[in-house]
Amino acid sequence: MNKPNPQDLLHFALDAVWQAGRITLGHFQTGVRADRKADNTPVTIADRQAEQKIRELITKYWPEHGIHGEEFGKAPANSPYTWIIDPIDGTKSFISGVPLYSNLLALMDGDKALLGVINLPALNETVYAVRGGGCFGNGRHVHVSSIDKLENAVALCSEMESMERYGRLPAWQRIVNNTYLQRTWGDGYGYALVATGRAEIMVDPVQAPWDVAPLQVILEEAGGTFTDWRGNHTIHSGEGIATNGLLLDQVLALVNE
Repeated sequence: MNKPNPQDLLHFALDAVWQAGRITLGHFQTGVRADRKADNTPVTIADRQAEQKIRELITKYWPEHGIHGEEFGKAPANSPYTWIIDPIDGTKSFISGVPLYSNLLALMDGDKALLGVINLPALNETVYAVRGGGCFGNGRHVHVSSIDKLENAVALCSEMESMERYGRLPAWQRIVNNTYLQRTWGDGYGYALVATGRAEIMVDPVQAPWDVAPLQVILEEAGGTFTDWRGNHTIHSGEGIATNGLLLDQVLALVNE
């Protein structure tokens, strides 16, 4: 089997998330019904249709590749490559009519992401990267910020409830006490903000594989970092901290006090 060209894979990924994003926009702010999954998180017809579209496209154009999606599980691979799909990251925002939701897609080469995409269809923004090729937002090269003092930093999380539930509230409070501005502009949108220099820190106490797969390659290609709460550069710990790199050690010192 010939090794696929990374740029061909990226062009495919961008088109796939654009098509999925258009599907979600067709349901956005329409009062779409939300069902509750076993973990009490919401899911809608938009989540399911968006994932189905991406899966159909992968099966058509990359039939030997594996698939791992939030809503429809795993399809085996006949190659080292597996696509990981989060059809709507931020479904709570989506069902509330808030435009800060995203479509996430990553291509894993073994246990590392070759490429990652954060598509924000309601904002008409897409942030993406191929390993070794830099990070881009809507076609322009983007980079993390140059802020090197916590007192000037913008810190983000997805929601306070999960901080408390997973025992991270004291750590988050230390971040709050030491940074300039804090917001819950979370999920994939928060990581896109760090990658494009509009925030410096984003923290999540718990993440599923589809939440996290595109993030490390995007952050690292933008000049930043994605680690777990102990500072390991991995997407496999079920948690995450993104920084602009300059603040990584300071953030880790705060959360591990």
